[in-house]
Amino acid sequence: MSTDEHAERFTLLRPLLFTIVYEILGSVTESDDVLQNSYMRWAEVDLATVRDTKSYLAQLVTRQALNAMRTSARRREDYIGSWLPEPLLLDENDASTDVLLAESVSMAMLVLLETLTPDERAVFVLREVFGFEYHDIAAAVGKSVATVRQVAHRAREHVRARRKRFEPADAATTARITERFMTAAATGDLEGLLSLLAPDVTWTADSGGKTTAARRPVVGAEKVAAVLMNLFRLERLADLRIERVNCNNTPAMVLSGERLEGVFLIEIADGKITNFYAIRNPDKLLAVAVPRQISR
Repeated sequence: MSTDEHAERFTLLRPLLFTIVYEILGSVTESDDVLQNSYMRWAEVDLATVRDTKSYLAQLVTRQALNAMRTSARRREDYIGSWLPEPLLLDENDASTDVLLAESVSMAMLVLLETLTPDERAVFVLREVFGFEYHDIAAAVGKSVATVRQVAHRAREHVRARRKRFEPADAATTARITERFMTAAATGDLEGLLSLLAPDVTWTADSGGKTTAARRPVVGAEKVAAVLMNLFRLERLADLRIERVNCNNTPAMVLSGERLEGVFLIEIADGKITNFYAIRNPDKLLAVAVPRQISR
């Protein structure tokens, strides 16, 4: 087989492969590295021995993602403050037609997946999101089919127990509340802000110790409103540009001045804003330069 044949098969499946790796790692930049390393291995494969390209490549990138996760484990342990996944910049309607895909890349789900072991996370993603057969997953994670079934059950129960009891807001409600939030924030309307926040709304900031940010989550409408009023104070906004984007199939704001200040994702449920995810670590902001394509 020619190199072109390898490239054609890999390129066709790249959005799917990227999505698998991103959901396992929670990092756009590390996912790019995994795909690059995986392609180098793929280019050496005799295609005559490959019966199912999708399954073969899914197994290959999963193994590489698990290797990357083990390598980064120490960095996670030494991380300063809260750790959040890298924001995934999408075209405005990229995931909206696929509800399962949209939920699987949401910041809330990725934060929840952080509570799983690496093997549980890989098995959950491959089975629950992408629907791979147990024997394919077993080959990807290097375990028996029986063990993988047990891991899948354990991971599924873990996620189910911790999933939010309120369904995410529909697109129209999300757009309406986001617009009201941006207007209230930009005009310093404290009462308007408070009316949009759930009583137990949480602000989680990720700076990695590289910029100013709360190192522990801030909980409660009044406390979070105070954080927002400081962030969006008028004299500060004079030097900043606010752009609304779609990150992780969630409304998000990109704040930038001379440099990118941060990406702020909004989570809405039951008609109120329940979570803010503030990614301010400069290393993680590199991921929002180019929209990504996801698929399952």
